[in-house]
Amino acid sequence: MSATLRFGTAGWSFPDWGGIVYPKPRPRGFDPLSFLSEYLDTIEINSSFYRPPSEKDSCVWLNKIEARPEFRFSVKLWQGFTHEQEPFGADEVKRFRKGVDILLEAGRLGAILIQFPWAFKNTDESRKRLDAVVSAFSDYPLVLEVRHSSWNNEEFYESLRESGVGFVNIDQPVFSRSIKPSGKATAPVGYVRLHGRNYENWFSESEGSLGHASRDARYDYLYSIEELNPWAQNIKALERDCREVYIIANNHFQGKAVVNALELKQSSTGEKIKVPATLLARYPRLKRIAKEESRRETYQPDLFCSDSASNR
Repeated sequence: MSATLRFGTAGWSFPDWGGIVYPKPRPRGFDPLSFLSEYLDTIEINSSFYRPPSEKDSCVWLNKIEARPEFRFSVKLWQGFTHEQEPFGADEVKRFRKGVDILLEAGRLGAILIQFPWAFKNTDESRKRLDAVVSAFSDYPLVLEVRHSSWNNEEFYESLRESGVGFVNIDQPVFSRSIKPSGKATAPVGYVRLHGRNYENWFSESEGSLGHASRDARYDYLYSIEELNPWAQNIKALERDCREVYIIANNHFQGKAVVNALELKQSSTGEKIKVPATLLARYPRLKRIAKEESRRETYQPDLFCSDSASNR
């Protein structure tokens, strides 16, 4: 039996998506997460990298996708575990778990993404840090992204298989010591992240401290169909080896992530799919995959929570 494939984006709350992904002006009662869930199968919550999600946040997010029973979230681990050198303790772990457990108990958590920066190299110290993080969250479905090529060896991949941690296959600018694209499966949950190939701006700022302008420049990249084709093949390989596979586009600037996520989704099914009308107008190349029907402008009212939360 082949895996369930879920295509989505890293985040959904970007000011530059207005009039490109989302209608502008927004209709009364419009909610961007509810809207996006009509077209995509998953969202990677990246606000959790900057602060652990609260229980109220998770409740609101669940409410927004309540009408989409197959929709799942992945959650990026807080940067204190992955991008800081100070040791962490039980209090930090407990704080992060509180919000994530709401998603887990609702059956909406696909994975926790443990993402280390390029500077995190395969050393004794790094392996100890990695082991501590995995141990702290071992009862969740985990996927791990490393970017430095020192991790690219079979011993490392075997350690992931033994611990049940999924390897994150990434597309990024490939420098001499960067992990190259692949289609490796080390756990029942497979994972792909497409960061774009903006070589000029990739190292313009230290990771984790990017301002909005620098962040946008880094992820300002639209994959061509030719560049996506090898990833379609990698996804097929993961589909054979995993129970479910998450394909996340992180090249968010001006909605490019949504374009490429939808193109990969259509490639996996071979059937035309729904495309937001505003996105279709901005990127006419989507006409080849878009259904004739226009998008539904519906809004699902809050059922369980009265306050709103966004993925900032």
